[in-house]
Amino acid sequence: MDYHKIITIEPGKRSGKPCIRGMRITVYDILEYLAGGMTEAEILEDFSELTSEDIKACLAFAADREKKLFVASL
Repeated sequence: MDYHKIITIEPGKRSGKPCIRGMRITVYDILEYLAGGMTEAEILEDFSELTSEDIKACLAFAADREKKLFVASL
């Protein structure tokens, strides 16, 4: 998945953390909800402005970042 059009980073918003489509909802927020046991349906119910594509973009972003960290440590 190409998350680059969904995940945005703006220096003045949420201290430059990666956010979803310029909103104030961060990738970390979504990952934390998922790790805490919330389902995608529950997240979408709580945040009507989000889409399933947004959640998938967060997961893709996190996977890509993890891959980059692994490669950098080699």
